[in-house]
Formats: sequence, C-alpha cells, structure tokens
Amino acid sequence: MSDDNDQNTNSDDPENEQPTVEGITKNQLEQIKEIGAITQSNGKHILHCLTIIGQVEGHYILPATNKTTKYEHVIPQLVAIEEDPEIQGLIIVLNTVGGDVEAGLAIAELIAGMRKPTVSLVLGGGHSIGVPLAVSAKHSFIAPSATMTIHPVRMTSLVIGVPQSMDYLTKMQARITRFVSDNSKITPEQFNTLMMNTGEMVTDIGSILDGEMAVEKGLIDSVGGLSDALACLYSMIEGDENNAVH
Repeated sequence: MSDDNDQNTNSDDPENEQPTVEGITKNQLEQIKEIGAITQSNGKHILHCLTIIGQVEGHYILPATNKTTKYEHVIPQLVAIEEDPEIQGLIIVLNTVGGDVEAGLAIAELIAGMRKPTVSLVLGGGHSIGVPLAVSAKHSFIAPSATMTIHPVRMTSLVIGVPQSMDYLTKMQARITRFVSDNSKITPEQFNTLMMNTGEMVTDIGSILDGEMAVEKGLIDSVGGLSDALACLYSMIEGDENNAVH
C-alpha cells in the first residue's frame, strides 16, 4: 500500500498539470523559479524557452544579490532539449551584462552544435560574453532598443605571471573572435576593429552597438521582437518537418 503523502508529492499528479491563473502549470512555474526556463506545449509547436540574464556564473559563486545564469543549470538543459523528441525548437532570450568567459563560451558552443532549430532574441543588452551567446543560435534577433558591448577579454584579481596571463587572454580572445565570425556575418577584422575602438567608451576600449547597428555590422541577423523570433522559429521547425525523410 502506498503512502498518501507520497501520492500528494508525486510530480505526475494531474493537479501539477492544471493551468494556473496565468495559464502556466505548477510544474512549469517551478521550472521558471528553479532554472529560469520553461517548456511550452500549448502553442503551435512545443518549444523550450531558455533565459540568459544578469551575469553568466561559472566556476565561482557570485554574491546572492547578483542576478545570475548558472552554467551548471544551462548545460544539462541543452543536452536534455537536444535529446527530447517532443521539444521541436529552442528560443534563447538574452538580457545579460556578460560574465565568466569560459562558461559563456561553453554554453555558446553547445547551442551552436545543436541539430534542433534555435533562435536567439537580445532584449535590453547582450554584452561581453553575451555576444557569442547571441550569435550561437541559427538565427539571431535584437530588439531596436537593445545594445551589445564588444570589448577585449579582461581578467580581474591579482595577476602573478604576467607574460603567461597575457598569452592566455590573447588565445581566449582569438577563440571568441573566431566563434563570433563563424556564427555571424561579421569578419574577424571587423570584429577586432569594434573591439579595439578607443573613441567611444570613456573608461574602456570597445564599441556599443544598438539593434540596427548590430544588424548593419553583420553581428546579428535581424531587428525584431518576440513575435518575429517565434515566427522565425516556427518557420524553421516546419521547414525541418517538410524536409524530413519518412
């Protein structure tokens, strides 16, 4: 005989699948609270929405007051999305100031390597390591009012081995430049020019691009909002379905 408490806490309880007032089920609400993501099955297609907000947290835990996206949450999600036969597409919504370079680039590489249709949408900002994350999708969008900051890789804290550290930073920057140019229409030369610009930022070097300029430079594919991103993702999904071998 099973315990009543076990039955009440069962994640398969039909009550967990009943929509709340906002049209979101209890399970979906928990998913949003825990990892800032949701798998939506009530629309035209079954989509997973991944949010990358605040700072990308990597090997070091950031203060509790920081809004963060934890890479140990994102990486398993991406593997599960790719392997789940029910999920048809992924939309990545970004509003990030950047963060851990290696963690951000690892997430970007995973997204770029996915077979399923992927679309990204930059809202507010897609700064620093947010740039590779934005271009990692098969098609990228940016809101007209959003901005993207391109600047060289930095290292905080005490640096002891200066020549070795500089060599590491140079190699890391080359990896980022190569990834961005491989996954967008911008050339490595254009990206490096924007990155090393000294006439735009008062206390730093680099460039700040608004939505239209990011598209004009070839960094992002299209200016648009949520409906544009979803329409593009639907089109990609339906194109895959039409081209599938039966």
